[in-house]
Amino acid sequence: MIIIKGIPFRKINGITLFPFIIVRPKKPNDVLLNHERIHIWQQLELLIIPFYIWYVAEWLYHYAQCRQWWVAYRRISFEKEAYLNEADLNYLKKRKLWAFLKYR
Repeated sequence: MIIIKGIPFRKINGITLFPFIIVRPKKPNDVLLNHERIHIWQQLELLIIPFYIWYVAEWLYHYAQCRQWWVAYRRISFEKEAYLNEADLNYLKKRKLWAFLKYR
């Protein structure tokens, strides 16, 4: 995992594109980094490329239902898992394989 800091995104604080975590703040907090690390593990367990296919497919499905970009984004199972567990800095130590499935 390689962390790149200080990228001038407009509306997002970070994005994970394996093996990179790219964040807007020059000093990202632990919660933001934990959120992105959760995505690293999700990408690894789905062998990276299938993760992105699944991610986009879920977003398209939710967007077709609600027609709101950010609402569709927050409904993605990978994002639900990351947002609900980002503050638990020990989450990755106890996270089970394919844990995102319970957030569908």
